[in-house]
Amino acid sequence: MNPERIGLGGGAVVLVVTAVATVAPWLTLGLIDWGGLFELLVAGTTLLFSATALTWVVLTYVIGAGYESPAPVHGADDIHVRILTVDAESVVQKTVDSLPADFDDVHVIAEESIDVAGADVHVVPDEFEAEAVRKGRAIEWARQRLGTDREFVLYLDEDSLLESFEGLPDADVVQLRERPRRTDSVLSYLGDVYRMGVQIEQRAFARLSVPLFAWGGGIAVRREVEDEVTWNRETLVEDTAFVWAAAQQLPDFTFELATATCANEAPPSLSEITQQRRRWAAGNVRAAAELPPGYQLLTRVRNYAWALSPIVTLVVLPLAILGVGVAATDAVTLLSISLGLLTAFWYLRGVAYYGEGKLTWAAAVPLAPVVTLVHSMGTIAGILDPPEDFRVTEKVGDA
Repeated sequence: MNPERIGLGGGAVVLVVTAVATVAPWLTLGLIDWGGLFELLVAGTTLLFSATALTWVVLTYVIGAGYESPAPVHGADDIHVRILTVDAESVVQKTVDSLPADFDDVHVIAEESIDVAGADVHVVPDEFEAEAVRKGRAIEWARQRLGTDREFVLYLDEDSLLESFEGLPDADVVQLRERPRRTDSVLSYLGDVYRMGVQIEQRAFARLSVPLFAWGGGIAVRREVEDEVTWNRETLVEDTAFVWAAAQQLPDFTFELATATCANEAPPSLSEITQQRRRWAAGNVRAAAELPPGYQLLTRVRNYAWALSPIVTLVVLPLAILGVGVAATDAVTLLSISLGLLTAFWYLRGVAYYGEGKLTWAAAVPLAPVVTLVHSMGTIAGILDPPEDFRVTEKVGDA
């Protein structure tokens, strides 16, 4: 059992038993000071989230200060495009249609036979064997079977509409920017808006020896790097696992953030965003075992903080305002209010990232505590009950 599961499981037990002890104290027999344990959990969670928030500030505004995406030097004629899907024909067609006309080497890697205009469709054969599973298996098959002499292989998810493209900078791995678009659930969409605010830390990743994560919505890999590192590893987060492996295997590894932006679908429901985050969290926990000790510790602490963040906004902050228990102490009150304001900042920063056309969503900032819960509940599920297989997030195909 991993440390994250032990910690979150223990915290959940304390919260539940404390609630029971408050309502029916006779059930706990008075053997344990559950109130004291609850206060310890409140203080510990606040300190953990504070440490992670401080790390984020340092990453974003110290290490990442002044970062600008390098000037593009590789155009469409240097890029071989691969779009990953199971069988979402209509969704993939829109992705292909979003590509500028200059892209003339476009391939769809599918699990089932589909018909897509403007791209060559390849079906991964059932008999292909690899250590990689599901999406990673499909990517590894494409690497082995689809030869290309182009400089970069650009991987796009089935729903990643390329909104803007001026070219790619020269690096081993180039991460395209992301701008999730609303589908059905407003809260799921706001969860992704919040994530965009937190995700501005990506501008520091080019200055780290190991980028902290990558996402598959749009990622370009230098062909020689792909062939040396390969995708052939069992993981639920093939993009992050690949980047972590490349950063450790290649002595002069380079990573850059592109100006190009993909508009992918926000999960269409609360259940879908929970399953998506569940896969991300579980995959990151497993893949982190291959990181150097310092990065492994950082990743684990971030996992805890991500999962526990709703406790600060939905429990600690209200208790501090009401002057209850340990949350009423000056230090915890100051920290909880600061973290509450930082949570609101992350949400508003996400709104600003979307631009003037979405500024009306700033009016939803009072929902920030609920949005953090939407954003984090899948992380809790991924740590406590990690999935055993890759699950594709449901797509609706509409903007």
